[in-house]
Amino acid sequence: MIGKANATAHIGFYLVPQFSMIAFSSAIEPLRMANQLSGSEYYSWSLISSNGEPVQCSNGITIAADMPAGNRERFDAVIVCSGVNIHRIEDEPGLLWLKQLDKAQTVLGAVCTGTYLLAKAELLNDRRCTIHWENLASTREQFPQLVISPELFEIDNDRYTCAGGTAPLDMMLCEIRNKYGADLATRISEQYMCERIRDQNDRQRVPLTQRIGASQPKLAEAVSLMEANIEEPMTLDELSHHVGLSRRQLERLFQRYLQCVPTRYYLELRLERARQLLLQTSMPIVDIALACGFISAPHFSKCYRDTFSIPPRDERRRAAGLLEDSTVTKATRAS
Repeated sequence: MIGKANATAHIGFYLVPQFSMIAFSSAIEPLRMANQLSGSEYYSWSLISSNGEPVQCSNGITIAADMPAGNRERFDAVIVCSGVNIHRIEDEPGLLWLKQLDKAQTVLGAVCTGTYLLAKAELLNDRRCTIHWENLASTREQFPQLVISPELFEIDNDRYTCAGGTAPLDMMLCEIRNKYGADLATRISEQYMCERIRDQNDRQRVPLTQRIGASQPKLAEAVSLMEANIEEPMTLDELSHHVGLSRRQLERLFQRYLQCVPTRYYLELRLERARQLLLQTSMPIVDIALACGFISAPHFSKCYRDTFSIPPRDERRRAAGLLEDSTVTKATRAS
């Protein structure tokens, strides 16, 4: 629980360049509404940036900061708000400050990809945590010692982490409910027209069974096996054997409900994982190829280009701003 009951909890929001506006808003708005509906100042907050200067979020809007990292303000909790390109952020002052906060026994949290910075500061060891689903694979690769779950949010002792989008709303409503009761949390939820308050055990992505219907457990099982075996892909015969269907039956299920053959679906899963690692880590391309089940870097590059119309090396350079659009256009046309 953040702060003491019936005492104003002061929360700092540490804004990282290109942070997600919706994740930040979803974290701070429940606190404002808790004050408004209760008629009491249950929460106060301050905005912090690395150098105290305004910070631009991913949609281009710039937010003014109240103070720089390293200030002597006392916080009950500090929540790291970040978004795209988190793996490119170099922020030694911020990491040092977060470590100092930990020594002062301040509750630390993260929304969207903020978990990455807490992990980089070695502040999530021996804690369960989560991060936006697009960054799950790359964060697990970079921090293999961490327990990173696919849940909507994780509250483990003095660490609060959650996925992006509207997930921070649920995490904060859970905190408010635990501290001030279900009635206030429900009233806040109604103000924001939320159908229900999702809990810690809700998964981030819509399960395949909800997309195709619960009547196809064999298909869902096959896809789960694919997702769990990216580095060493299973053969179609192995998949068929494990789910108890013939190859032809499995192929018919994929064609009917996912509009492609199993091998194509599997390849796209592996390429999507590869794209996440390519854009979110500095792993060498050959290592990414092996981590995603490709026999060689040239084979991976061909499959990647066939699917995304750009070679993986150029994709990474373009994301880093090192490749002109005209160069990409030429490469695409040449393909």
